[in-house]
Amino acid sequence: MRCSMSRKGNCWDNAPTESWFNSFKNERVHGVKYKTLEEMKAASFEYIEVFYNRKRQHSTLGFRSPVEFLERWKTSQELNQQAA
Repeated sequence: MRCSMSRKGNCWDNAPTESWFNSFKNERVHGVKYKTLEEMKAASFEYIEVFYNRKRQHSTLGFRSPVEFLERWKTSQELNQQAA
């Protein structure tokens, strides 16, 4: 078992996670008042599983969603294995 921590002196290790939480907070937390905990959980689930992973385009992924990027990557890996 190993600790999940950034490397000493490397502030970039946690940057993707911090960026994600920034997007989440700005798009679904700040300025929103949820009536119940269940409503907040449902909105969080919708943001992560429906919008962020499947629809939201990411500039670092060539303006593709994470799901689209992963599918294209898998296809390219299969093609590379067939060619080998």
